[in-house]
Amino acid sequence: MVRTRGVVAAGHKETAQAAADILAAGGNAYDAVIASFWSACVAEPVLTSVGGGGFLLAQPASGPPKLFDFFVQTPKQKAPLDQLDFYEISADFGRVTQDFHVGMGSVATPGVVRGIFDLHRDLATMPMSELVQPACSLARNGICINDFQAYLFKIIQPIYLATQRARDTYESKSNPGFVIQKGEILSNPRFADFLDVLAREGDRFFYEGEAAQIIVQMTQAHGGHLKAEDLKDYRSAIRTPLSVAMPNATLLTNPMPSSGGTLISFGLTCAQSLLVDTNADSASQLQTLVEIMDATEHARLAQTTTGLERLMDKDLLHAYRQRISQRTASFRGTTQVSVADAFGNLASMTTSNGEGCGHLVPQCGFMLNNMLGEEDLNPKGFHLWQNDQRMTSMMAPTIIRSQGTSFVLGSGGSNRIRTAILQVLIHLLINKQPLAESVAHPRLHFERGKLDIEPGFDAQVIETLTARYPKNHVWDTLNLFFGGVHTVSARGKRFEGCGDARRGGIAIEVN
Repeated sequence: MVRTRGVVAAGHKETAQAAADILAAGGNAYDAVIASFWSACVAEPVLTSVGGGGFLLAQPASGPPKLFDFFVQTPKQKAPLDQLDFYEISADFGRVTQDFHVGMGSVATPGVVRGIFDLHRDLATMPMSELVQPACSLARNGICINDFQAYLFKIIQPIYLATQRARDTYESKSNPGFVIQKGEILSNPRFADFLDVLAREGDRFFYEGEAAQIIVQMTQAHGGHLKAEDLKDYRSAIRTPLSVAMPNATLLTNPMPSSGGTLISFGLTCAQSLLVDTNADSASQLQTLVEIMDATEHARLAQTTTGLERLMDKDLLHAYRQRISQRTASFRGTTQVSVADAFGNLASMTTSNGEGCGHLVPQCGFMLNNMLGEEDLNPKGFHLWQNDQRMTSMMAPTIIRSQGTSFVLGSGGSNRIRTAILQVLIHLLINKQPLAESVAHPRLHFERGKLDIEPGFDAQVIETLTARYPKNHVWDTLNLFFGGVHTVSARGKRFEGCGDARRGGIAIEVN
């Protein structure tokens, strides 16, 4: 057996370890990222699931880059509103809350299984039966719930106790009536059995076979939209990544119809000419950064989804840069895996289940998504989505090539994804900070007139910002609210990785 050197960064030790073990067994970056996804479904069930969707940006050692789009699709037909299982829950982040809508009426057509198998057919080298084994072992033997996962479960406890099947898996054994606690063992043997069959029979099992039948029966029995045709006709898409040339760097990211990559590119292009102060954390620099975030949000709302490509038009960029520089006043569950290998392959994968709909699929052990209940994915209002359309997303798996070094990154964090990735890119490319410092650096988020500030900035700078933006929240600690930008870099045979501590991140290098 010839080990493959490389590095992986992910949101859980077991997710990263699955990828590292596959590299150590001779697999490439794409084998590793596939194994990490299956394991993340066990170790990070609040953040990802085979019932959701996502994206993978691949830069093979030879050949052009590819963006695998396997995000969720709206159903072909809408069920009558009076028959829908669709209701609101509140997620409690502490002093900040966010409302979500769940139930079977919130479920869009899941795409991640088809996308993972398409990736496997195209770029992987190892049998799928081997790539599911780390996840199967975790699901059968159980995994000890760590601090971060316990915190996530607590935030959206109502979803994971919403139905009897969910309670059977996720209710605390030591504290009935509450969700599973830190230190308790989470096992899911039904999911292990499901993965074994899926690996043998392939993605048709999920989209046309027995699993599809179970999903449809469950959906129709509990007030959802999905029908057999929704699953059977789902296709992932391979797109040409959005490529943006910058001084001494090239950015590759998620293109339209998803919006996150375009908005990050817009913000970074503005930042290049506006963030010129030698002190990256000065009040003036941070104020400019907030204005860039605000302009990006304004640009997002000002353009239709199909018109966001215009944001990279030179004249429009110039107009927004002028607007930012002259202004005196301000006008979801996701996880990331980044992998680089010694062959030169790069992989950035972001997946999500929303927060989950509250229903576990019988006999299969996984929860379906609630993407039709995500406010930021339904900006015109709930139940107004167009039939049979790929939903847009803020997820933005990204690769940067700069002066001989490749950076692979992405983030969870719902509508904070774009600001989290943008700030890490600014620290890497403009402020020239080391990788670990760029990821750990305190962050800001500005949206709808409200400024959120992580601790770590100079007290006088925070005072200046809060005076300028009276609607604000200064957080006591670094928090998953600000994303989780798990990042790796490769320069020849030299690797580095950093898992973002805000989302339980860890990096493992394989030598």
